[in-house]
Amino acid sequence: MTATPTVPFETTLQVRDTCLCLHAQRAARALARRFDEALRPSGLTNGQFSLLMALNGPQPMPMGRIAALLGADRTTLTAALKPLVRQALAEISSDPEDSRIRRVALTADGRARLAGALPLWVATHAALEAELEDSERLRRDLLSLSAFPSPSPETTP
Repeated sequence: MTATPTVPFETTLQVRDTCLCLHAQRAARALARRFDEALRPSGLTNGQFSLLMALNGPQPMPMGRIAALLGADRTTLTAALKPLVRQALAEISSDPEDSRIRRVALTADGRARLAGALPLWVATHAALEAELEDSERLRRDLLSLSAFPSPSPETTP
């Protein structure tokens, strides 16, 4: 009979105290709760706000590009879009040149909802940045971990 392998409790404490993934997940959840609460008067969650902001461009965006921007897979993006489409805040259409490509755009109601939520986001974001010692470094570090290039003015939708 073989003994069941065990992990020493000291290792559990080490992972708890040093695991970057765990700390990033905890911070992401705390930030999500904070922005969800701040955005509640607008009727949007932080995820919906981010998605609507990603759609805020002059042309409808392809689903693949939106997913890459948000760091999500297409299945997750499709699920996140459903309530926004039901509320008529976003609309999905086929690309006129390639019907296999789905494009997403804000509706007039989506633009209005996003504009109403923006002051809530600005105030919450400013308060958060004031609490942080070096928000620019944190942003750079998070961008480097996400493997998504920092947007330049030429590539920003």
